[in-house]
Amino acid sequence: MAFVEWAEGTGISLYPAQDEAVIEIVSGNNLILSTPTGTGKSLVAIGAHFAAMADGRRTYYTAPIKALVSEKFFALVDVFGAENVGMVTGDSAVNADAPIVCCTAEILANLALREGPDADVGQVVMDEFHFYGDPDRGWAWQVPLLTLPQAQFILMSATLGDVTALAADLTRRTGRETAVVTGVERPVPLHYFYEVTPIHETIDDLLHTDRSPIYIVHFSQAAAMERAQALASAKVASREQRDEIAALIGDFRFTTAFGKTLSRLLRMGIGVHHAGMLPKYRRLVEQLAQRGMLRVICGTDTLGVGINVPIRTVLLTALTKFDGTRMRQLNAREFHQIAGRAGRAGFDTAGTVVAQAPEHESENIAAIRKAGDDPKKKRKIIRKKAPDGFVSWGEPSFNKLIEAEPETLTSHMQITSAMMLNVIGRGGDVFANMRALVYDNHEPRAKQRMLALRALGIYRTLLESRVVERVPSTDAERGAQRRDEVRLTVDLQPNFALNQPLSPFALAAFELLDPDPSLRLADARSVQAAGSGTGQFALDMISIVESTLDDPRAILSQQEFIARGEAVAAMKAEGIEYDERMELLEQITYPKPLEELLSAAFDTFSAAQPWIRDFALHPKSVVRDMYERAMSFGEYVAFYKVARSEGVVLRYLSDAYRAASQTIPEHLKTEELRDLIEWLGELVRQVDSSLLDEWEELVSGHPVDHEDGPVVPPAPKRLTTNKRAFRILVRNELFRRVQLAAREDLETLAELDPSFDGWEAALDGYFAEHDEILTGADARSSALLMIEEGATSWSIRQILDDPEGDHDWGISATVDLAESDEAGEAVITVTAVNRL
Repeated sequence: MAFVEWAEGTGISLYPAQDEAVIEIVSGNNLILSTPTGTGKSLVAIGAHFAAMADGRRTYYTAPIKALVSEKFFALVDVFGAENVGMVTGDSAVNADAPIVCCTAEILANLALREGPDADVGQVVMDEFHFYGDPDRGWAWQVPLLTLPQAQFILMSATLGDVTALAADLTRRTGRETAVVTGVERPVPLHYFYEVTPIHETIDDLLHTDRSPIYIVHFSQAAAMERAQALASAKVASREQRDEIAALIGDFRFTTAFGKTLSRLLRMGIGVHHAGMLPKYRRLVEQLAQRGMLRVICGTDTLGVGINVPIRTVLLTALTKFDGTRMRQLNAREFHQIAGRAGRAGFDTAGTVVAQAPEHESENIAAIRKAGDDPKKKRKIIRKKAPDGFVSWGEPSFNKLIEAEPETLTSHMQITSAMMLNVIGRGGDVFANMRALVYDNHEPRAKQRMLALRALGIYRTLLESRVVERVPSTDAERGAQRRDEVRLTVDLQPNFALNQPLSPFALAAFELLDPDPSLRLADARSVQAAGSGTGQFALDMISIVESTLDDPRAILSQQEFIARGEAVAAMKAEGIEYDERMELLEQITYPKPLEELLSAAFDTFSAAQPWIRDFALHPKSVVRDMYERAMSFGEYVAFYKVARSEGVVLRYLSDAYRAASQTIPEHLKTEELRDLIEWLGELVRQVDSSLLDEWEELVSGHPVDHEDGPVVPPAPKRLTTNKRAFRILVRNELFRRVQLAAREDLETLAELDPSFDGWEAALDGYFAEHDEILTGADARSSALLMIEEGATSWSIRQILDDPEGDHDWGISATVDLAESDEAGEAVITVTAVNRL
């Protein structure tokens, strides 16, 4: 009653389904809430948190993506107060000991594995629970159900399907009754239409019949961007709307090439939203949409994951998608998840879902209409055929999806080294705990046997890498049938993360390298790039880390494209015939540092641990490539032409930073390696620190109102305060000029240093004395860079590495600290290039 009174005091009357759900929760039952979007599941979650707090229990809210965790965090702070709400996402934590904790599903899963029934978890509210059926991440939604019998569970989603078996299993494990609330009528009804008019006409009609905001759903990022660009010529927003948007985003830092394009589109009332964008840009689009500023948003189905954005109409440009393996029709869950975004309670009285007919179908219908009733004209119509590879769909497919119920969720349990380390860290009877995890889950028996074999393989690997040890029991303990004790061999640092399946291999591979070049293994030396200094060791350690990370395909495909282009040019210059060129070209791929060493080590490591071959080693160079090219984030994205995927690049760099800083043992971190890791972290922060900004607002006690507050996030922390990272940025800026000078690229040097016109004369003077400018590891070393730090500026001298080792030429420059802080990158002014 207290909760109902509070809700009514805010002007909210509970729907019958909400009332039923909250009664089940306060009665102590588990709840599976499967009701359509817009039926107030968030209010039920608030009721659950309130009930848990009233009972003195700690409650966790989980969501699939950090953006949704952050959004719910701020919403719960508004309700319960900042002192009662915490947030943990893996990157950082705010008020982590609070009675209400918001986190990603993986965070709770790892806590459940580490602490099990002893965990201080009295209640779990799992939002977007249909992610249980995700092949890659579903394990994180299942693990808490298996390992936290003391908790009350509230599982919520609009698209769960048949949950009978899940409810029965949850009751068996927790000893609580499990209520299922489903089949609720949507408070904002949806109207469905199948349109055969050309898509630009469909959009124009929706805009002029008061059915905006429109979310135009594409199933590729490129198609979404193309559609947004095509709409730029249409009058989407009024002059007043455009002026209001311009005022809101006037101070926003659009720091990348894609950002500048997005800025132009937003000012026309057109948004873009997909996973390849930087988080700060996605957040900006969401904030503008929440305020009703954007009449059209072109995006992928990423907006279907719980973000609270008012959309009146969902327009699907297709009913098929590429799922990573093949093109196929949408399944019922995917369709309803996207369609459910249309029509939000409190904003609309109805929502509209439109499916656009395939282009060839629309053109054929238009041709038939144009022919009218003239049989001769009809006979002359040449019908357009579907393009090659087209997966057929049409109005019958659309109607079938409308009527279909979401498919029953399928279990995708996994066993990984990180999971086992958490279970071992829990202590107690490790064998019994792992056996329960392997054999008492939701998988069929055959899959459980496969998981058992995987668990045994991982256990042997952890023993082999000496991360864990087995301590034999005493004779007396054996008599009591006590098992040998399994325990960690080291006290892992709090942020230690074996979060990649190949991390145990990486731990072993790190030991193949030695900070002292003279002590390296012969086979390691044979695969080093030019140079052999301690800086080379740092880059090689980063290459080992990169080999364990998932491939950022957008960058690697561009690296391969450029490498093949350069190889073709070289082969043509050598006079190699076409057929032979094509044969040789097949061997050209993207850079793979240490491939020979790592492949040999991988073969040795996996000989005794066959399970590890289920995971592929991925030698590659992205962090290393960016560092060796001395490029900023924007320059790197532009060089490889991956502006549409810059968010993917940033996530990869963020993963590499986290893995390098948390996984490389402290005793192997040289000063050069620490510098490199600091540089990488600062680069990520300067590109997009939007989530860190939000966390710091809470820490400071001054959170902004994210509904009515400014849409412009504060600038990142001053770049120059992190001197270790800033020195690397300065070094990279100077070394980039060294590389350009070595290639005698006067045009690019002039663009970099428009105020300095002495490059041509200086290089003529240098090359009159030396044959070339070296650019290997020795040329990059800190010994050739002299920095004199001042209060407002730094004076720099970059010595050029000549073949004779005279080191008698150099580049002099100044660094303006204030301008560098403003720009988020080192601002260099070259003052001289001369002989010492």
